[in-house]
Amino acid sequence: MREPRKDDNRPKKRHIFLRVDSWIDSTVWNAGFKLGQWWEDTTIFFRRFRVSGWKKAVFEVLGEGMNWGTVGSVLMLALALPAFEETKGNWRAQSDFAVTFLDRYGNEIGHRGIIHEDSVPIDELPDHLIKAVLATEDRRFFDHWGIDFLGLARAMTENARAGGVVQGGSTLTQQLAKNLFLSNERTIERKIKEAFLAVWLECNLSKKEILRLYLDRAYMGGGTFGAAAAAQFYFGKSITDVSLAESAMLAGLFKAPARYAPHVNLPAARGRANEVLTNLVQGGLMTEGQVIAARLNPATVIDRAQVKAPDFFLDWAFDEVQRIARPFAQHSLIVRTTIDMGLQHAAEDSVESSLRQYGESFHVKQGALVMLENGGAVRAMVGGRDYGESQFNRATRALRQPGSSFKVYTYAAAMEKGMTPETVVVDAPITWRGWSPQNYGRSYAGRVTILTAIAKSINTIPVRLAKDKLGTDLIVQTARDMGIETPLRADKTMPLGTSEVTVLDQATAYAVFPAGGVQSRRHGISQVLNYDGDILYDFGRDEPPARRILSETANASMNSMLTQIPIIGTARKAALDNGIVVGGKTGTTQAYRDAWFVGFTGDYTTAVWFGNDDYTSTNNMTGGSLPAMTFKRLMDYAEQGIEHRAIPGITAPTAPAKQPPQVATAKPDENALPPLVRPRSLSTDVTRLLRSIGETFEKAPALKAPEKVGGRLAALGAAEEPRSGQANVDAARN
Repeated sequence: MREPRKDDNRPKKRHIFLRVDSWIDSTVWNAGFKLGQWWEDTTIFFRRFRVSGWKKAVFEVLGEGMNWGTVGSVLMLALALPAFEETKGNWRAQSDFAVTFLDRYGNEIGHRGIIHEDSVPIDELPDHLIKAVLATEDRRFFDHWGIDFLGLARAMTENARAGGVVQGGSTLTQQLAKNLFLSNERTIERKIKEAFLAVWLECNLSKKEILRLYLDRAYMGGGTFGAAAAAQFYFGKSITDVSLAESAMLAGLFKAPARYAPHVNLPAARGRANEVLTNLVQGGLMTEGQVIAARLNPATVIDRAQVKAPDFFLDWAFDEVQRIARPFAQHSLIVRTTIDMGLQHAAEDSVESSLRQYGESFHVKQGALVMLENGGAVRAMVGGRDYGESQFNRATRALRQPGSSFKVYTYAAAMEKGMTPETVVVDAPITWRGWSPQNYGRSYAGRVTILTAIAKSINTIPVRLAKDKLGTDLIVQTARDMGIETPLRADKTMPLGTSEVTVLDQATAYAVFPAGGVQSRRHGISQVLNYDGDILYDFGRDEPPARRILSETANASMNSMLTQIPIIGTARKAALDNGIVVGGKTGTTQAYRDAWFVGFTGDYTTAVWFGNDDYTSTNNMTGGSLPAMTFKRLMDYAEQGIEHRAIPGITAPTAPAKQPPQVATAKPDENALPPLVRPRSLSTDVTRLLRSIGETFEKAPALKAPEKVGGRLAALGAAEEPRSGQANVDAARN
């Protein structure tokens, strides 16, 4: 019998494949048929919802509204997130601190934080004070939810009629949000954050809590914060005892405390108080008969000598105290700062004189300055022209492009790489990733030394070094190591100073050069004590020692170049009259928006900035003009009557050089600022003797704990230097 061949199974396999194919076809067809049937049923179902005519128009509008509502919700969320970031952490903790600040010599210079015993509950405050504040600042306070759209519309209408800003649209809650979380910087971003934070405060606090915080936190002039402190300062009485006339005067301070502070301008304060009384009548909170007595008998204030506190510095120091003292159980503290009030007043006078004399011609309205002594102690800080007008600290918080003053970090990195001031580089056109930087005069010098490049502030050289030799990451790291804390962008334009920094950053970083290449260890707090005299924090004891940033060779090379800039470079107006060697670098940004000079001697480092808050251009102001002149005026004052230190690597005079006799017919310098004269003081030897006596008494057990006497910390060894009147304040040196 014949066996079947292998190919005899083919019909069976073909039959199986045909069945599978038939099943797939039928399944797919059935699925498609059912899907079509379902779509037809669904369409028939939704046909009953179809509308026409006016109903269709309504539904179209609602549909578009839902679409745009969704887009708007996403946009609002994107705008709200940055605002809510400000609320992270324990934002109420600021009220836990009550700090009394002393200067470097132990003299009391101000307070920050809420003095708990002075904070009065809302229910205990005089009714006329609450009414005066609400009538002037926010009449619809109890009716809105953080943002008063009716009040905003009214303010816009009145401003349009007047052709200027005569009414503000911010609610009391918005003002509190600004005081708690934001700055006074006039930007759209800040206003958006302010609006969202106002709503957030309304959701998390009661109206009474918002009102109490506002009355406790607002700046009231004279270095006082809060209505309670202002009542004590201006009237010498508790806030619960103020009269209607006094309440009106206090309520008038919220708008412009510097302009209406009664100890500075009593007529203006009384005029403003009269406006507040009118607001009370117009708002229906009081009648004319009730306020007439206050109009006829305006408030009088305590006769005080006008003592100007270093408020910008105190704000920054208070932030530092909170960072340092957060772990401490005690939050009622005495803080010894590094501020030197003699130098502080000179710094304020230098900035104000510059703006008063040249502000209009240069079209510049603001300036900032930070002065460090060799060793990192902040001796002076000017955060703006008028603290009463704006509490925004331009020295520590304003981010501005440094321009050519940033080039020192590129050259410092180059010196670390083994280059020298005599290294030859090529000044020629260069293109980097499609960007072609140009020099100020749009000309090129060819082969030049690095010394010439930095002295003449040539733009192509630092870009060429970054592109071919260093890389932007190394430059950024060098700047950070030297003290720049602001985040830097490591892009191709960064070597020319397009990444923003603060004035405090620049002073900190440049202070590395006179420190011999080691960290400047910038600090504003030298000691933190409790009221029992226990030292909770001491900078010299608790902070790590300075580490080296630049090698001695690289630092000496940088100093040799930077000290030539006031002689042959762009900062000739920064050269001092007393012959003291000065090093530094100018900086001018695009469209003349910012002008810098950051300079140093062996004793001090000072960073000076001038510009406008709204980033408008100045009138061709460069770093070698007003900033350099302001630096010179302050440093001529600071270097008087002290024993001078040499800049590392530079031979400096050990005593002020004698000035040649002035020729009577000599033409005066028209661009010079009026000089500052430091008062006569004790000699250095006498100061050292007094200090040694103070240290001897400090070791005595009976005098070890400082006492609080007359508002000062009065132990002989408690002050950083011995004190003997204001003359010694200006004279004593570490």
